[in-house]
Amino acid sequence: MKLRLMLWLLGWLLKRALRRKPRFRELLGEMRGLDWGIATEDLSIARHYRMSPRGIQAGRGLPVDLDLELRFEDEASALEVLRRPTQQAFLDGMMAGRVRLVGDSTDLQRLQRLLRHL
Repeated sequence: MKLRLMLWLLGWLLKRALRRKPRFRELLGEMRGLDWGIATEDLSIARHYRMSPRGIQAGRGLPVDLDLELRFEDEASALEVLRRPTQQAFLDGMMAGRVRLVGDSTDLQRLQRLLRHL
């Protein structure tokens, strides 16, 4: 339940940052958008975010056309990494096999640059 709430709140924070933070809007405009999602490996908890300079949409599940997916071994490992979403936390999780990246790692770096402005 905590992870579901955290992912819903993340969508709310992204939409708020788009409205209020000019640097966030600027970076998103340079990227021309990013579609990404977060899920557990068994897909029991999954949420996706479609971000563009015109707006941000968040929804349940993981569509197949996402640029980036972050898959976590279970809810506990997702909460552990997402509470401190540093590059080192993601690398440690990947090395331990608790986090799997589906997509291009440059998209992850772009996402982390955006998330700094929440």
